[in-house]
Amino acid sequence: MIFAQLPQPRLGPHPEYPRYRTETRPPHTSLRPMWACRSCGQPWPCAEARLLLKAEFEGRLPSLSIYLAGLLYEAMHDLYHLNPHDGPRPRELFDRFVAWGPFRRSAAEGRS
Repeated sequence: MIFAQLPQPRLGPHPEYPRYRTETRPPHTSLRPMWACRSCGQPWPCAEARLLLKAEFEGRLPSLSIYLAGLLYEAMHDLYHLNPHDGPRPRELFDRFVAWGPFRRSAAEGRS
């Protein structure tokens, strides 16, 4: 079984959000240590998870940013241990976990 060969994830923040569930499909939460969506198999957070996260954290956007930054840290640890030689670059992981979140700036805003 492939799961027996994977390293044990650390005890950092767990991807327990979004909490939205259906009876027919698994939730759009991450399967660690691969960081793939349990429901659709896409890299987590998938598009559906991003929508659900924004809805769930509406009115608490700083909390969403902190949550995503913590998961970025855990994902970097897990993914680099799985594939240390050609794993995702830090910028790719930042874009995947944090850049889409509530406090992103456009390129024009960053030039001031």
